[in-house]
Amino acid sequence: MRVASFAAAFAALSVGLATPAFAQPAMTLDAFVTQANRIPLNPLAAIRPDARRLVGVANRSFDTVRSDISAARAAGRRPGACPPERIEVNPRQLLAFLNAIPPARRTRMSVAEGFGEWMASRYPCPAA
Repeated sequence: MRVASFAAAFAALSVGLATPAFAQPAMTLDAFVTQANRIPLNPLAAIRPDARRLVGVANRSFDTVRSDISAARAAGRRPGACPPERIEVNPRQLLAFLNAIPPARRTRMSVAEGFGEWMASRYPCPAA
């Protein structure tokens, strides 16, 4: 009986703790840039939990941009950018581009929108 009540309490606590994580709003571009500026761009940065978290945010944002591009093409619309199948990302150049966006705009943008602007500037679509 004691084990069952402990398990039930743990399950209730786990669900209660997990719920706010799903309810968290998406990270703004300004928050992403602010956190990224604090991380040194060296090989040791890869072991930092905050760096790994930002890499995850960046990867999901790039996936979002790529799926938006694919959806635009499938719908017959001109996509915002025309990147090649495989792209190389220089973190310093990407961060410099994102830092150049005015902070007032960055607070209203998602990370995916910022990455979409970077892709559009780096990989513009040919004129129709």
